[in-house]
Amino acid sequence: MLVALTAHQRSTPLASLERLSVIGDEVGTRLTEAHDAIQGAVVLATCNRFEAYFDLRDDADFPSTIPAMDAAMEEIAKLSDLPYRTVRETVDFAHGNKVAHHLFSVASGLDSVAVGEDEIAGQVRRALDDARRGGLTTAPLEHLFQRATETSRAVKNSTRIGESGRSLVRLALELASSRVADWSTARVLLVGTGRYAAASLAALRDKGAVDVRVHSRSGRSRFAQREHLVAVDAEHYAEEAAAADVIITCTTTTDTYALTAAEHAARRSGADRTQLIIDLGLPRNVDPALRNVPDIELLDLETIRIHAPIDEFATLDEAREIVAGAAARHAAARRVHEVAPSVVAMRGYITGILDDELERARLRGESPQVEAALRHFSGVLLHRLIAQGHTLASSGSGAAWADAVATVFPAATGATSPGGTVPTERAPGDTEAGAGRS
Repeated sequence: MLVALTAHQRSTPLASLERLSVIGDEVGTRLTEAHDAIQGAVVLATCNRFEAYFDLRDDADFPSTIPAMDAAMEEIAKLSDLPYRTVRETVDFAHGNKVAHHLFSVASGLDSVAVGEDEIAGQVRRALDDARRGGLTTAPLEHLFQRATETSRAVKNSTRIGESGRSLVRLALELASSRVADWSTARVLLVGTGRYAAASLAALRDKGAVDVRVHSRSGRSRFAQREHLVAVDAEHYAEEAAAADVIITCTTTTDTYALTAAEHAARRSGADRTQLIIDLGLPRNVDPALRNVPDIELLDLETIRIHAPIDEFATLDEAREIVAGAAARHAAARRVHEVAPSVVAMRGYITGILDDELERARLRGESPQVEAALRHFSGVLLHRLIAQGHTLASSGSGAAWADAVATVFPAATGATSPGGTVPTERAPGDTEAGAGRS
């Protein structure tokens, strides 16, 4: 069974998201070890969300998902150093097809601060890749995330959402444009050289920014060289930060703030113009007390999400219909997959009978036409029974079909071969729990 625990920007305080964002790369492994029912886990952690997708055993030994999810939340609480009650009240819980619907919406950018953002689809793919490298995926999780990627492409290709290369960075710059009179004359300092730095630089250049300098807190210089930017070293960083018109921070080095209120205010003492600081980091890259420093305006993730614009409803409705259709098809495919053990059992039983009859026909010296007729008959019979099973499974009646297979075909209830002992007849109403089900 697929289950998801999600914490996102709409319902989770930024302080809690900050704690969840730094719980470490080993979180997937720790979550799979939290409970015996957890077979696999994929963790999606971005600056707007923390989500964990689980594949749980669904059998008589684990009839409920609650113990496994309680154990997972306890592990998340330990790793994030948050109280268990806070985690329990912070995360949303989804199971069954709601998991697919949610992930497909996320991958398509419909659940982002910047609706239609183009970074999230790549983050979803990387989450699956990370889980694969750790050996944490299962077939249901693989199918779920692969369908999510396909759905995001369908939304992008069929609607106008994301057509402008929308991203959190671009949304931040749109909000900042009312404060920056002319981007072509603005002195910009970019702090960070990772994936968000590249997106930030592209968005700045689209705005017309020319004077862009970059500082790497980890000392890397390749990004500056590749993009032909002025590299700012640690010795001159504080001076450059004080002189900049706009500072954008998106660094993954989070052991200390990239800017502290007291030190930065002292450096800017006597400044004659307002400075704009855009903090795209999670956890925060800059001291939030900077918003109280005169002549400094701070845009952080919390501010950005509050002022995020509402998109055109018609476009959103079209995208949501694509997501809903994809989720419904995924559910149907999952239900068909769940009757696969019964299909295998039935096929084996009928094939066994066919082989026995063909052997008898050979001993009687029957013609090749008899063998061909028997093979044709068994093939048609199997095809019709399996097609009926898939149709019923798609409509949600797969369990009833599997029970019928288990009743009619002894191989599905444990007989060793068509010629073996048929299970003892049970009293009316007495069924074998879980027979023929995956």
